[in-house]
Amino acid sequence: MAQCLAELDGVFLALADPTRRAVIHRLGRGPASVGDLAGEATMTLPSFMKHLRVLESNGLIHTAKSGRVRTCRLNQERFAVVEDWLARQRRLWDERTDRLEQFATNPEKENTE
Repeated sequence: MAQCLAELDGVFLALADPTRRAVIHRLGRGPASVGDLAGEATMTLPSFMKHLRVLESNGLIHTAKSGRVRTCRLNQERFAVVEDWLARQRRLWDERTDRLEQFATNPEKENTE
């Protein structure tokens, strides 16, 4: 469980920055070279590379070098960590709102669950 939470923390940390979210959004349309991605950013290449390293170290993207070109690809499977967490949160809140609705519509009825 602790490893799963650490992975989730890393993914959310990576997604917390607007530059990194823009990279994820762009890679959602397909692979792109670092040069193409950096051209869309308003910062120096070394600063942009730090963002790519955060995304890659948290498993959100993969990079591969072919000759002088480094290409980035989205790792869609990594988003399963977030999807699983969101599904658990949704179930938790659905259960809570169901109990609240039951209490609000039947306040004198004792909950036996």
